[in-house]
Amino acid sequence: MKKLNIMKNILFIIALLVSFNSFGQTSTEYNNSGYDKAEVKDYYGAISDYTKAIELDPNDALAYNNRGSAKDNLKDFNGAISDFTKAIELDPNLADAYYNRGNSKQNLEDHSGAISDFNKAIELDPNDAVAYNNRGIPKDDLKDYSGAIADFTKAIEINPNYTIAYYNRGNSKQNLEDHSGAISDFNKAIELNPNLALAYLNRGISKKNLKDYNGAISDYTKAIELDPNFAIAYSNRGNSKDDLKDYYGAIADYTKAIEINPNYANAYYNRAISKYYTNDLKGACEDARKSGSLGKPFPKMIEAARCL
Repeated sequence: MKKLNIMKNILFIIALLVSFNSFGQTSTEYNNSGYDKAEVKDYYGAISDYTKAIELDPNDALAYNNRGSAKDNLKDFNGAISDFTKAIELDPNLADAYYNRGNSKQNLEDHSGAISDFNKAIELDPNDAVAYNNRGIPKDDLKDYSGAIADFTKAIEINPNYTIAYYNRGNSKQNLEDHSGAISDFNKAIELNPNLALAYLNRGISKKNLKDYNGAISDYTKAIELDPNFAIAYSNRGNSKDDLKDYYGAIADYTKAIEINPNYANAYYNRAISKYYTNDLKGACEDARKSGSLGKPFPKMIEAARCL
C-alpha cells in the first residue's frame, strides 16, 4: 500500500542585522539558499549549500537536519540518518530530527528503530499529527494493526482533515478484516481528496471482500480514471469481473494490466483461470507457463500435465 512520509526542512529567518563573512555568504544565507533549492527539488544543489553552511558553522544542528532531508529525498537513507544523528547530538531537543530519522529508518525497513524515533518526536511535540501518522505506518508493517489504528486515530483527533491518516487507518482496519470500518475511512479520505486513486482501489478491495463485486468494479474503474496506468486496479477489476463470471471482461482487464506491467505474475495467473473457463485451454496454458516463470505456480484447475 502506498504510505505517505513527510520530511521536515526548517527555514531560517534571516535577522535584520546579519554579520557578513568577508569571504562571501554567511552560514544562514547558505541554509536559506539550500532550503530554496530543496523546495524546487534541486536536492544536489541543496546538499551543496547545506554543506557550506556546516563548514562555516560545524555546530549548526538545523543545517545537518536539512541536509539529511535532502539526502533522504535522493534515497541516500544511510547518509540521511548520519546527518539526523549529528543534528540530535548537537540539539537533543530537535523534534524534527528525530521525526526525520524515523522516516529514513522506515525507508530502510527498520520499523522498530523508526518507532523509537517517532516516540521521541512525539514526546517533544505531543501535538504533531504527522508524527502519529508516521508512527502508525511501521506499527502496521509489524502487524500491530490495533496500535497503528490508535496512532492514526490520534493523528485525526489532532487534525480532523488529515486525509492520509484516514486512508492509512482504513488500510489497518482492512488488515484486521474490518472491511465495513475500512470503507468508512476510505469514504472520508475520498471526501477530503476525491482524486486519491489509492483510496478508491483499497475501498474496492474491501467491497470485494464483502462480496459487493459491482461496487468494487465501480471503485476500480474510478481509480483507473484517475490513473490510467494503475496496473493493480485493472487486475483487481478483472478479479471482480471473474467473480461475476464475466470471464471475457476479466481477460480484457488482465491483458491491460499485463500491457502496463509485462512481469505481473498474478495477472497472468488469473488470466489463465479466466481463459480456462472460456475453454481456451491453449491460452490458459500459455499464461500458466508465464506465471510459473515469474514465480507463480500453475492454477489448480489447470494441471501442468495438460499443458505439456
